[in-house]
Amino acid sequence: MTVDLTGATETGKRARSKAANRRAILDAGRRVFARIGFEATTVRDIIRETDLAAGTFYNYFKSKEEVFEAIAEDSTYRFRFLLKDVRARARTAQDYMNDAYRAYFSFIAEENLQAIEGGSSHLALIGVRVDTPEMSAVAAEIRTDLERILSADTSSNLDIDYLTAAAIGIAREMGEIMLMRRPVDVEGATAFASRMVMAGVRELAAK
Repeated sequence: MTVDLTGATETGKRARSKAANRRAILDAGRRVFARIGFEATTVRDIIRETDLAAGTFYNYFKSKEEVFEAIAEDSTYRFRFLLKDVRARARTAQDYMNDAYRAYFSFIAEENLQAIEGGSSHLALIGVRVDTPEMSAVAAEIRTDLERILSADTSSNLDIDYLTAAAIGIAREMGEIMLMRRPVDVEGATAFASRMVMAGVRELAAK
């Protein structure tokens, strides 16, 4: 009995080609957004940054907004894996805060490394957007983590929703400032953010 694998091989090649085209567009979008900024960027600018035809671009995205959203979703998706590792290692609230902030600040520094080293006037994507399904999932995971890790303190009357919003807000705002500084100081940002949040947690828990 002979099994014809030609069809499966061709399907696999097409899938790899589609994935490569999509990745090429996202990488091009990141470079262009970094170089001239989101507002100034056009779809034509992104296409020129690739070896693809205009028609190929529109097979994947309808606009530059969709490209930006896809970059944001992709970044957030990858950050969720880092957060999963933080969750597995953390034994105390202090451990969690330290490791989570370090993971985030390191991640966005790496994401924007090419733009920083190239002297681009814009950062391709500062951190992750807050209005995507992936980011909503991350926020929900962080809330669950904080609720679990602080539950041992039965005297605490912390508002977990406020704490989650504050912890994420601090990461985003400090992340922007950190990326503008030279050198980019991940450890300094981590220490400041985690100590500030934990000081607030301890004060509120004591009331």
